[in-house]
Amino acid sequence: MSDMTETTTGWLTTDELAMARARMPILYVEAVPVRVDDSGDITSIGLLLRIGSDGNISRALVSGRVMHHERVRDALLRHLEKDLGPVALPRVPVSPQPFTVAEYFPTAGVTPFHDPRQHAVSLAYVVPVAGDCRPRQDALDLVWFSPQEAASPAVQSEMPGGHGVLLKQALAHVGHAQ
Repeated sequence: MSDMTETTTGWLTTDELAMARARMPILYVEAVPVRVDDSGDITSIGLLLRIGSDGNISRALVSGRVMHHERVRDALLRHLEKDLGPVALPRVPVSPQPFTVAEYFPTAGVTPFHDPRQHAVSLAYVVPVAGDCRPRQDALDLVWFSPQEAASPAVQSEMPGGHGVLLKQALAHVGHAQ
């Protein structure tokens, strides 16, 4: 018997991920990137512009899975860098606390949050960013909206799967309830 400890990268193959999604909830983090003024008030909210696998264009929050043996804070930083670029300069606290927990179901209507691929539990954060944001990966663009614009029905209608509801919860959490 070997004394060596097996280490893994935390990544699942496509087939392994499909199998896990069919059997258990998957943990995600979601971030609402914001710009703040000198007094800490939110001046703008960044929303990603993406093209889905179905070809539809939509607005989205920074979002992604937490890997096995990864701290939530590290997952937040990884996804913020992946989606906003390496010089976004996010200010994630040492011990981040989510403003809400969103539970996504593959069956529409169970909660306001829907993901046809899986049952997922997402920890959601508002994260100030101070640097230059340049979307990467599958995002086409990052557009900054005022809090009032972000809460508008027009922007909300461009956010599928309940992301509009999550954005409204974020706005309410930081004092911009409409």
